[in-house]
Amino acid sequence: MSSNAWTAYRARRAAHAERDLASPHYKWIVLSNTTLGVLMATINSSILLIALPDIFRGIGINPLEPNNTSLLLWLIMGYLVVTAVLVVSFGRLGDMYGRVRMYNAGFAIFTLFSVLLSITWLHGAAGAVWLIAMRILQGVGGALLMANSSAIITDAFPINQRGLGLGLNQVAGIAGSFLGLILGGLLGPLEWHLVFLVSVPVGLFGTVWASLRLHESGTRPRSHMDWWGNLTFAIGLIAVLVGITYGIQPYAGSPMGWTNPWVLVAIFGGIAVLIVFCVIELRTPDPMFRLDLFRIRAFSAGNLASLLSGLGRGGLMFILIIWLQGIWLPRHGYSFESTPLWAGIYMLPLTIGFLVAGPTSGWLSDRFGARFLATGGMVVAAASFLWLLVLPVDFDYWVFALALLANGIGMGLFAAPNRAGIMNSLPPGQRGVGAGMSTTFQNSSMVLSIGIFFSLMIAGLAGSLPHTLTAGLTAQGVPAAAADRIAALPPVGVLFASLLGYNPVQTLLGPQVLGSLPAANVHYLTGRAFFPSLISGPFASGLQVAFAFAVAACLIAAIASALRGERYVDPGTRAHSRDTAGAVEADSPTAPGGAAETAPESGRRR
Repeated sequence: MSSNAWTAYRARRAAHAERDLASPHYKWIVLSNTTLGVLMATINSSILLIALPDIFRGIGINPLEPNNTSLLLWLIMGYLVVTAVLVVSFGRLGDMYGRVRMYNAGFAIFTLFSVLLSITWLHGAAGAVWLIAMRILQGVGGALLMANSSAIITDAFPINQRGLGLGLNQVAGIAGSFLGLILGGLLGPLEWHLVFLVSVPVGLFGTVWASLRLHESGTRPRSHMDWWGNLTFAIGLIAVLVGITYGIQPYAGSPMGWTNPWVLVAIFGGIAVLIVFCVIELRTPDPMFRLDLFRIRAFSAGNLASLLSGLGRGGLMFILIIWLQGIWLPRHGYSFESTPLWAGIYMLPLTIGFLVAGPTSGWLSDRFGARFLATGGMVVAAASFLWLLVLPVDFDYWVFALALLANGIGMGLFAAPNRAGIMNSLPPGQRGVGAGMSTTFQNSSMVLSIGIFFSLMIAGLAGSLPHTLTAGLTAQGVPAAAADRIAALPPVGVLFASLLGYNPVQTLLGPQVLGSLPAANVHYLTGRAFFPSLISGPFASGLQVAFAFAVAACLIAAIASALRGERYVDPGTRAHSRDTAGAVEADSPTAPGGAAETAPESGRRR
């Protein structure tokens, strides 16, 4: 292309951008595209959970073999770890070089590695390693999408509609993690490659659409890349999250690896590096992680509440899947092979609650602020966890469904106003890094929550499961030596078997032991009733501890949310916005530079 042609093309693009940005409909184009991107990224954070049995069968790996535990965990956790680590850096790059540019790159990268995942041809351990590597690189695209979507929406929407826009985007993201369960359950049994291929047409469409219709409208301050900050943050956070990942694996005869020297070095060494990172950020002129943003009460309290709510919500998905697939569905006539799909379907009330409460609370937060709605949402979520805690393991489904619906409503009431409160508090030039910081708390809480919930469940199982297994197996004529061997296996194997929809008894006993037993005993041992009934008691003990932790996390999140102060919008945001007529904002008492804003028609502070 000649220089004249290139100049003419750029002039047409600039005129097109100016026309789009002036249109009152542009904000809805932004919202629909960014919501599509975030939905795709979060669906892929959970789509493997239900489809894992089909994927492992497809590449020829038995996930219940002890040597394959790490492969299983990294296929689940790799995507979550990389998105948690990179969102701040990518948000900073968006502030420096353009949020739309970074977002568009995320769509393209995500789509490329979705294609590479869908054409996987390797088998065995090599196939698993390929999938893990491609998932990590797919997570790079997901991090670019998640880091910049909120900032782009904040740039495009006026203050008096921002809660609705951010709320729809945030709820789509959270609901995507549950929709992924259903998609994985539907596509995995048909053809496991479809689990990855489903993102390709969406990614291609989104990439082209974003390139043509999204335009830069935010403030881009002059600054330099904080390389030492990026390096120490990545090393420290990766070390902590990897240490947590290996902490839930068995070590040296212990059911968990929290005494493993390498786990301790990773966690405490990672924390030490993160302390060094904070020192660097306080001294560098252009920090990656703007620690001074935490002086804004609305920002710091909102992120603390987000972290705590994520701790309560993150492991819930795994616990519910294990509960349904490992115990409830088999005991109600479903084959172990069909439980992954039905678990996703039976969890739909949770998603419905999100989809109903999220947009509504976002709209209401534009009128009444975030504090009341977000705090009330956490109280409702805590009550729903308490409801789940008192349910028997073999529950009536309608009661369980109402508890899930209440949990979804509570989380939906919290998510949208809290995100809007955080983003409204940020100066225009810091929206990308601020959104990245917020997403880091949210994504890190998912990995932390999995580590906490699994540890609590394993601790609950370790106390009573061995005796229960030995007694149950010997009662059916299994030789004591074989029963003791199975009872000595780490409890995490039972959790993984339940998570994957496996009936492990047939695999663990093997044809030699089963061949020596009467046919009626074999039929009972390998049927739908024995294994779920056997683990129900030990599972209930771990379940109560896990849900009690979730109740405590949500209540503390409610307190943090209540302490966010009055509605606060950064003064630079008010100056930057041009169509905020009727918006009413009041400053947080502790926010630097905050100033009250009154409604022209009422003169009232809210």
